[in-house]
Amino acid sequence: MRKKITLIGAGQIGGTLAHLIALKELADVVLFDVAAGIAKGKALDIAQSSPVNGFNVNLSGTDNYEDTKNSDVIIITAGVPRKPGMTRDDLLGINLKIIKQVAQGIKNTSPNAFVICITNPLDVIVMALQKYSGLSKNKIVGMAGILDSSRFIYFLSQELKVPVQKIKSFVLGGHGDSMVAMLGSTEIEGKKIQEFVKEGKISKEKLDQIVERTKKGGAEIVKFLEKGSAFYAPAASGVEMAESYLKDLKKQLPCAAHLNGEYGFKDIYAGVPVIIGNKGVEKIVELNLSDEEKKNFSLSIKSVEDLFNAAKKIDSSLA
Repeated sequence: MRKKITLIGAGQIGGTLAHLIALKELADVVLFDVAAGIAKGKALDIAQSSPVNGFNVNLSGTDNYEDTKNSDVIIITAGVPRKPGMTRDDLLGINLKIIKQVAQGIKNTSPNAFVICITNPLDVIVMALQKYSGLSKNKIVGMAGILDSSRFIYFLSQELKVPVQKIKSFVLGGHGDSMVAMLGSTEIEGKKIQEFVKEGKISKEKLDQIVERTKKGGAEIVKFLEKGSAFYAPAASGVEMAESYLKDLKKQLPCAAHLNGEYGFKDIYAGVPVIIGNKGVEKIVELNLSDEEKKNFSLSIKSVEDLFNAAKKIDSSLA
């Protein structure tokens, strides 16, 4: 039997996810949205491209959780996107309410699904989703690290005029201004980025600027678009996680995962490298961090904790 992926939220990311999943023939797709017409319209539009693109999956749209029953994977993009001048934190109050309803819906209809959350502010929303739904911690993850890493690698490739495929790097920590670019683990064609700095191929200042631009990557796009936020790269990142789970690829991917003592932190979600296979998050990979990276990672965790404390004030049931 074909697998089933439900996309909760049929906005720009939801629609793009549906299209990418269909093109890859990963699974049948259910687009869920409180605005049923948008979900149905996008599903129908993508379905009508199947003869041209030659894919064979069922796509449907709905506003009823019953239609999402027994999903293998659920990807959540529901919530309001950032508007210019809005911080991720401003979003918190609005999106907590939405995520609470989503958590109930999932718990009742697909308690065994692998759940990927893309809604911002990411790390806190994932933690809230896990607490609201009570689903197993290794089956609920947040999509952020793949996107942040992808942005970082793209900016480096533009600066160094090297194809993206030849650059290895990733970003850890919370999704936002406290994210940590892992310069110690960044390699270009097998050479450490530090060597490029030593050889004068990229200045330390330029590298710092790229790290800074990565942190503000989402805001830069929000500013250009004016109405809405990034959706192509976030959707591509979400699909990579879903595919690793459905096909048991056991890929190492940076994701917002539940830490239980790893990296010295407990009971918090943060961006770390994990192995995703058919059991969900099968392993958290612990890297040796430099002192600088450790310090930045701790600051990043602290900003997630602060925001989660703010979430508890908004909804005491999270405490």
